[in-house]
Amino acid sequence: MKIILDAMSGDYAPLEILRGAAQAKGEYPEIDILLVGDPDTITSVARKDGLDIEKMEIYASSSVISMEDAPLSVIHDKKDSSMGVGLKLLSQGEGDAFVSAGNTGALLAGASLIVRRLKGIARPGIGAILPLLNPVLLLDSGANITVTEENLEMFAVMGSVYMSKIYGIERPRVGQINNGAEPTKGLPLQIAAYERLSKNENINFVGNIEGKDIPFDTCDVLVADGFTGNVVLKLTEGMGKMMLHTMKDLFYANALTMLSASLMKTRINDLKHRFDSSEHGGAPILGIRKPVIKAHGGSDAKAIKNAIFQAVGFVKDDINGEIERVVNELSDKSKA
Repeated sequence: MKIILDAMSGDYAPLEILRGAAQAKGEYPEIDILLVGDPDTITSVARKDGLDIEKMEIYASSSVISMEDAPLSVIHDKKDSSMGVGLKLLSQGEGDAFVSAGNTGALLAGASLIVRRLKGIARPGIGAILPLLNPVLLLDSGANITVTEENLEMFAVMGSVYMSKIYGIERPRVGQINNGAEPTKGLPLQIAAYERLSKNENINFVGNIEGKDIPFDTCDVLVADGFTGNVVLKLTEGMGKMMLHTMKDLFYANALTMLSASLMKTRINDLKHRFDSSEHGGAPILGIRKPVIKAHGGSDAKAIKNAIFQAVGFVKDDINGEIERVVNELSDKSKA
């Protein structure tokens, strides 16, 4: 299996990207990694940091898409960027999946227009795992500011497949973010979506979910428009960091609390892992013909390593094949 990795995009590229690639290769030597970027920069940074990338192929690109660049730059003035070249290689079958910590808008545009969408999927969505006590896939978490009820239904279908395959949940519970639990609550979009979701036999719809109930294991898949989803994602990540900082201040207040912390070290570390978004690596862009993983712009080596592993799982579990099967089944039912 070959994973194409954008080596030049992200806040800490290329160093942390290369460190993550080296860690992934070290843990799973059978994975082939194709690095896309400036060869001289890549080899120089790897050599200076003592990283072994000799077994990784390097494919040259001549520019980098910044966080300020327009989304369509990936197919126009910066199609020779590490992101643009990597997506092109994926579309041509030169790899099985693509991982990038770059500009979200550009990655989504490039994935949609270069790699292309799955048949039957009008809007691909970014599925982010919320760092809660139990993993919850939030879809969409930033790709589509405005959506239709049909888009939300497809998010539910794709999210259910993903959580079933990756996390082994037999019948993932699907909830819709709303300002009330009743079917009549929300804007016309949420009301119409509730009706569609409740009638879809391919998903396990459990109803509307209010913001206060999200952390309490109310669902496995949470659907929303990209604006609402992104606000929920950033708030959840921020609250997780705040809680961990608060715990640190609490346990290091004096000698007695430090002793308590030492006695609870295993449980505290477990809690840290649960609320650490880097443990999940990145967010899959669901609805694209081949796996594309969006790593956080501020990803460190561990996050990149886990994003690579996430891409490997996506390919091994044939997520796209299952999504296509369910979408085709829905299409056949609607025609009948």
